Amino acid sequence: MRSSLFKTIFVEFLMITFLFSLLRGQFNRGVNLTMWFQAGSPREIQFNKFTKEDIENIKSLDCDVIRLPINLHAMTTGAPDYTIDPLFWFFLDSVIVWAEELNINLILDNHSFDPSENTSVKIGEVLKPVWRQIAERYKDRSELIYYEILNEPHGIDKDTWNNIQGEVIEEIRKIDTSHTIVVTGTDWGGIDGLKNVQIYEDKNLIYSFHFYEPFLFTHQGANWVDPSMDQIVRIPFPYNADEMPKLPSKYEGTWIEEKYNSYPSQGNENWIKNRLMEVVNFRDSKNIKVFCGEFGVYMKNSENEDRVKWYKVVREFFEDHKIPWTMWDYKGGFGLFEKGSNELFEYDLNVPLLKALKLNVPEQKEFKIVPDSVGFNIYDDYPGKMIEMAGWNEGYLDLYNSDAAIGNFCIYWTNAKRYNSIAFNFLIDKDLTYLLENNYFLVMYIKGNSPNTEIDIRFVDTKESDEDHPWRKKYTIDDNVVSWDGTWQNIAISLSDFVDGGSWDNGKWYEPVPGAFDWGKVDLFEIVAEHRNLDDAELWFDGIAIKNEFSIRDEPASIPERIVLYQNFPNPFNDRTIIKFYLPKYLNVNVEIYDLMGRKIAQIFEGYYGKGLYELSWDAKSSDGKAISTGFYICRIKCEDKIYDSINMIYMK
Repeated sequence: MRSSLFKTIFVEFLMITFLFSLLRGQFNRGVNLTMWFQAGSPREIQFNKFTKEDIENIKSLDCDVIRLPINLHAMTTGAPDYTIDPLFWFFLDSVIVWAEELNINLILDNHSFDPSENTSVKIGEVLKPVWRQIAERYKDRSELIYYEILNEPHGIDKDTWNNIQGEVIEEIRKIDTSHTIVVTGTDWGGIDGLKNVQIYEDKNLIYSFHFYEPFLFTHQGANWVDPSMDQIVRIPFPYNADEMPKLPSKYEGTWIEEKYNSYPSQGNENWIKNRLMEVVNFRDSKNIKVFCGEFGVYMKNSENEDRVKWYKVVREFFEDHKIPWTMWDYKGGFGLFEKGSNELFEYDLNVPLLKALKLNVPEQKEFKIVPDSVGFNIYDDYPGKMIEMAGWNEGYLDLYNSDAAIGNFCIYWTNAKRYNSIAFNFLIDKDLTYLLENNYFLVMYIKGNSPNTEIDIRFVDTKESDEDHPWRKKYTIDDNVVSWDGTWQNIAISLSDFVDGGSWDNGKWYEPVPGAFDWGKVDLFEIVAEHRNLDDAELWFDGIAIKNEFSIRDEPASIPERIVLYQNFPNPFNDRTIIKFYLPKYLNVNVEIYDLMGRKIAQIFEGYYGKGLYELSWDAKSSDGKAISTGFYICRIKCEDKIYDSINMIYMK
């Protein structure tokens, strides 16, 4: 009797354990949020490119996972310690909070990836310290968060990579035993690489693979491969001999010719299913979890109808064989939106593609451009609503410089080469005709330290046809407009004072044509090193906007006439935060930290200081050197026992 009872309990325990293992770390389908955290440094991340609203939109499609590609190694101080930048923590913490609030899985994909260079045999020297830091920071967060060690290792021996990956797993598990880790094989993380990956003892792993096959179809138009596939156009899926284009002569004798010759046998549903069945067989034989982290078809040169057919075949196979997936990508050349559109969720979703992926289809509206009737911000700490950073830069660009004229941040630019630019792309083209007719101004704060500096600011209109060109309206900022003396200056330029600036299109220069610029279809605002290299000249920009005459009159002076305590950054913060304050004259001031009970925690500044802007760094410790607890705190600035300003701060361990 006791033996029978024990067996029953034991069987139930095994069933519960098995079910838990199935449920834990489970997601079904989602997208990659690309070109967001793939910047060259934290200070180049355009943080508001995506917002919590975008994640809400993705979830409304019936997605339950987001893979977040991160150029992780570039977010550090580099060798030997590879310390992760606090600014990056601030950004990533925010995304994790959104994911947890919305109950959507988030894969932190280490996308430190250069297709032109082989994965180094010393890559472990970077992977170990960065993943130790991430594990330490997020070990207590929800199991919605996943760690993906490295995207698409390539050009490295499989045994060498398997050993390195195993060592990184061990480093993570010394700190974090709960979060699921995503591992992958060599050979660009494809199916063949998956079949050569080591099966590790750790059971809380997901084995990832990517799928872009047949490559001739999925990458037609891709210019990042060698040779470029820009002349591969309209490859049909499934293969149809009558519709198959001839192979351009430039590809004869290349690997692309081999892909072309094999396409008649590979460009069909059966071949794709047989290829993907290799994943299923490997998964089942090794008793592991697998996941397709990337798959897709580049839309540039492909027909949408054929593209949709391919996605339907792949999605149905994944669904039938219980393989979770995240497509590459959400917005962009492989994304869910119509080709050439503004990629607006309510207007531009590719409905046939959504249906092929069996995603929810939100109601789509017809978009119409209407003239702007009021001014708007172009940049104020972040780019304005529906504006993305763009441009071409060979110098140093910092989008989060703390020496701001207003707010928390400004843009800092130095060592720019001739024709380098900082561009603000209006995702919805602007109709500025009303603002032009009603005497609106382009206003901005600007500061520089080198006399004789000369830059252009300009608007660029749309290219509507092959015969049309992206025409410019420009204004030159030089010594006649700004004193380059290291002080912030607020300038206002009437839109009517911008002059024709010609066009550069398809590698050719077009002289200005009066009346060619269309104020009703403005695509970009740019700051350009048009005239020469800027060399060591340093430039700062802030508060860029289009305003009318009345709002300019009401614009506060760039130098305040009172004691000001600015919001700390980052906030929330962990190891350290920056606190700035301004004094209008020589004063004795105190900067103090209090908890919500009104108890004084620390005094971080005291003394007589003259007029100017000051910056402090606080290490999140009390006056007696002890680390503070997670929670809300108040920072106050006092003068002669009177509180002049205060800010709320959030400390998160």
